[in-house]
Amino acid sequence: MSDTLTQQPVGEASGSARGELDILDQLMKPEVQKSLTELVEHLPKLAEMVTIMTKAYDVAQTVATDKVLINDFAGGISEFVKPITDKAKGIASAAVEAGDRAQTEQSSIGLFGLLRMLKDPQVQKTLRFAQAFLDVQAERQKQR
Repeated sequence: MSDTLTQQPVGEASGSARGELDILDQLMKPEVQKSLTELVEHLPKLAEMVTIMTKAYDVAQTVATDKVLINDFAGGISEFVKPITDKAKGIASAAVEAGDRAQTEQSSIGLFGLLRMLKDPQVQKTLRFAQAFLDVQAERQKQR
């Protein structure tokens, strides 16, 4: 049994020799030789590119693992996002409150009530915004 474990099968020895011949056959092809020549000619440029990519990788690795930089970046983002979220929360809370008021209010708005509402500066501001928004939408539809 130990003889079968230490002996190398006949097929393996001839297989590795065959692999070496295949490589030599490939190297003898003119197109492979031409490609190898071009690679050798471009080795200085390739070495320079590899150096630059290695430096870029090192910088990216340093930035990605720098806890202080990550914390500063997260702090900057949160300072930018906080006012936006506060504003969105304020608008959402106003919308909920307005919805509650509209549900409890039972009176109807007549023609004179509507005319009085048109004098309100907030209504005027909202109407101007609505008109400008509709104008922009119409212009964009014409461009398509």
